[in-house]
Amino acid sequence: MRKVYYIYNPRTQTYDRIYPTIRQRVMSYLRRLYIGMGLGVGCFLILLLVFGSPSEKELRKENNQLLAQYNILSRRMDEAAGVLQDIQQRDDNLYRVIFQADPVPSAIRQAGYGGTNRYEYLMGMANSDMVINTTRKLDVLTKQLYIQSNSFDEVVEMCKSHDEMLRCIPAIQPVSNKDLKKTSSGYGRRIDPIYGTSAFHPGMDFSAAQGTDVYATGNGTVVKMGWESGYGNCIVIDHGFGYRTRYGHLSKFATKLGKRVVRGEVIGKVGSTGRSTGPHLHYEVMVKGQIVNPVNYYFMDLSAEDYDRMIQIAANNGNVMD
Repeated sequence: MRKVYYIYNPRTQTYDRIYPTIRQRVMSYLRRLYIGMGLGVGCFLILLLVFGSPSEKELRKENNQLLAQYNILSRRMDEAAGVLQDIQQRDDNLYRVIFQADPVPSAIRQAGYGGTNRYEYLMGMANSDMVINTTRKLDVLTKQLYIQSNSFDEVVEMCKSHDEMLRCIPAIQPVSNKDLKKTSSGYGRRIDPIYGTSAFHPGMDFSAAQGTDVYATGNGTVVKMGWESGYGNCIVIDHGFGYRTRYGHLSKFATKLGKRVVRGEVIGKVGSTGRSTGPHLHYEVMVKGQIVNPVNYYFMDLSAEDYDRMIQIAANNGNVMD
């Protein structure tokens, strides 16, 4: 119902009805329209600020889902890294130990990607810290998987040559010594027979009669044969796979330089040449350039009981002959 307006007339002391002009009516309608539109826009803006638009709601929902997926992906990569670490430990401490191979250096396994700006292109993204961290984890995991794959390729090649390696590893005593009575002195610090002082003895001595046969302890190639200071007449055999053996104080050679010899083949005769106090063989085992205790390389020649006796004799006998 349209409103009716009156105005008081003091002259007649009555209320006269007012009839607005068309212009006044139009202005009144426009004013009401503007006020209504303003209220509508204000309410709409308030609703947008409080509840957001449908598209914003959808985007917010998708963003939350992406964040959840990134968190799940990050946890799964952590789990995969843990499994890979276990595989790496098995590789270094089991597979490579079986084949007498060096473990993969940790500097190579743990090497990261260089460059401080590698992930700069991700800096402007929403939640960039999480995205960069996840991307970095993926890059490191990918590189470590590649390194481990190469390591397993090497292990496979070692498996293929395993039989040959077993034939080459020093595995018997260099002289006939079934009763162990020829064992004179072991590896380690001993009393020097000439100076009477404590000195490191880098091999094992086997006392035997002059001319006793000396055997190659594994397949290999004679790479040195001749006189060597301290060792007298000496033979060095390269067995491959990082192994070498030295036979010192020989009285006679029974092989040739460069010859391929097999385990158990006679290569020389026991003597007392060089720095020696009597007929004996000085025997050394070297692994990757390091002299090691030969007592650990008689596993094809001794029973478990004899091996224990050999260790005791080698540890306690101080009768060094060179």
